[in-house]
Amino acid sequence: MPLLITGVTGVAGFNAFRHFQRRYAGQVVGVRPTQTWKLTEPAIVALDAEDADGMRRLFDRSGFRSVLNCVGNCALKSCELDPAMAHTLNVFSAAVIVENAKRHDCRLVHLSSDLVYSGNGSGNYIETDPTDAVTVYGKTMVQAEVLLGTTCPAAAILRISLPMGPSFNRHAGAIDWIQSRFRAGRPATLYFDEVRSCTYCDDLNRVFERFLLGDEAGIWHLGAPRANTLYQIAQVVNRVGDNDPHLLKGCPRLEAGPMPPRAGNVSMNSDKLLRLLGAQPFRPWPLGDDLLPTNRAWHFERPNDELRSVQQIGARLYRHRHEDPMVGMQEMPSIPLSATT
Repeated sequence: MPLLITGVTGVAGFNAFRHFQRRYAGQVVGVRPTQTWKLTEPAIVALDAEDADGMRRLFDRSGFRSVLNCVGNCALKSCELDPAMAHTLNVFSAAVIVENAKRHDCRLVHLSSDLVYSGNGSGNYIETDPTDAVTVYGKTMVQAEVLLGTTCPAAAILRISLPMGPSFNRHAGAIDWIQSRFRAGRPATLYFDEVRSCTYCDDLNRVFERFLLGDEAGIWHLGAPRANTLYQIAQVVNRVGDNDPHLLKGCPRLEAGPMPPRAGNVSMNSDKLLRLLGAQPFRPWPLGDDLLPTNRAWHFERPNDELRSVQQIGARLYRHRHEDPMVGMQEMPSIPLSATT
């Protein structure tokens, strides 16, 4: 401590900021883009991550000892249409963070993505599989990984998939974007053959903390033990939120058009992480066999004894316990820290 968390307007960064704030009150600073004026709190600094001078001043003023870098623009279409913007936010901003982390001898943990892969095979990627991203976003995340590997080899690079938790504006991230469409009575089209290892943010936060405490370097996969198609994710959101089932549409990704290109099965194998921790840190998403889609019409089924509401999205899809998703968080069972130095 103190800890800097960048990219707090993204789902992973937002939930990590909340987690570390609760655990280490007064010792955590978040950074958000200057244009995101609605996210205003005393511990959050309005500073664009690519602002090298501003970031240098912030580091010098605050004396950070560790950094969780969650910056990245994952809007696929925006990145395809503006590769220069994607490079600035996904690569140059990482270079700015690395330069300052090295000046202050900070522990650096950097978040990357499963979309560094094309998903053209059968998934279950391990860390040593060659990257072959099909999107500008994925390609710039690969460039950021290479940058960190060459200029800051002591950093930990954590590849995550879809982080499942609330977003600050209620329409970012997988769950909130899908629910925002249904809530407005608008259709949402998701893909039968894009597969992701989505993970509860509650569980990710514990693993982030473990890496911030440790000294492990290099690339690590943080994927949950159950992979889901985007269509299955939308089925769950549709049914749990008690939305109109006719609003959900599905298709193979090749029928979605060329812009933006879509990855296929990018599910990740996290055995390397499990060997480090000595335990499985991730609950399957969604937790509970009753929320496993069994066919493409599963979301039309509405059992009489099933709880369905917006509140249930918070209780079961944001969190894996029944609690208010925005207030407090019960402790998970401790992850073994035997490998911590």
